[in-house]
Amino acid sequence: MLQAENIHKKYGDVEVLKGVSLMVNTGEIVSIVGSSGAGKSTLLHILGTLDTADKGKIYLNGKAMHELSGKKLAAFRNKEIGFVFQFHHLLPEFTALENTCIPGWIAGRKKKEVEEEAAALLNSLGLGHRIHNKPQQLSGGEQQRVAVARALINRPSIVFADEPTGNLDSTHARELHDLFLQLRKDFNQTFLIVTHNEELANMSDRVLHMKDGLII
Repeated sequence: MLQAENIHKKYGDVEVLKGVSLMVNTGEIVSIVGSSGAGKSTLLHILGTLDTADKGKIYLNGKAMHELSGKKLAAFRNKEIGFVFQFHHLLPEFTALENTCIPGWIAGRKKKEVEEEAAALLNSLGLGHRIHNKPQQLSGGEQQRVAVARALINRPSIVFADEPTGNLDSTHARELHDLFLQLRKDFNQTFLIVTHNEELANMSDRVLHMKDGLII
C-alpha cells in the first residue's frame, strides 16, 4: 500500500538519507528503529509529505505522492494520512472532542457527522467521559489517546507515528501499544512507527533497522 523508492535527503552538506526503499502492506504494523541521527524521523516526515525528498518516489495506494504539491497534496494528506507525534500537539483552547474533529472539519465534512464520529472514537478509546475536557485537564496518556483519535477521524489509509510513547511512562506506553494492536484488529489500520521503545518494536509485524541513512 505504501511504497518508497530510493529516497535521498541532504541538509546542507549532511546526507541524512542515502537511498532508502521500503514497502508497507495494508493492515501491517511496521516499526523503524535505530540510533539517534540514523534518519528515522526524516524518513517518516518525507513519507508523510511533511518534508520533501531531494530524490526518490513515494506511492500510497498507487498515487504518486511525489508528483503532488500545494492544495492537492494538502487535501491528499488530510484524507489519507494520520499523524501521532511524541508531543500530542493538541490545541489548548479546544476540548478533546473539538481537537479530534479538526481534521474532519478541515476536510469540509458535515460538522454534526464529524462530531458524532469523534465522540464514538473517543468513547472506543476509553475517553467517553472526557470529551468536553480541555488538554490541561487530561493526563499525558489521555492526551495521547486524543491525538490518536484525531489521527483516525478521516479514516486514513496509514498512520505515521513518530516516537509516540517517548513522552509517556511505561504504563501509558503499554496502553498505547495495545491500542495500536486493537485498532489494527478492529479496523485493519496500517501503522508505520518510528520508536526507540523495544517493547513497541517487538509487538510490530516487522522491524526495519536504520543506520547512517539506510535501512540495513
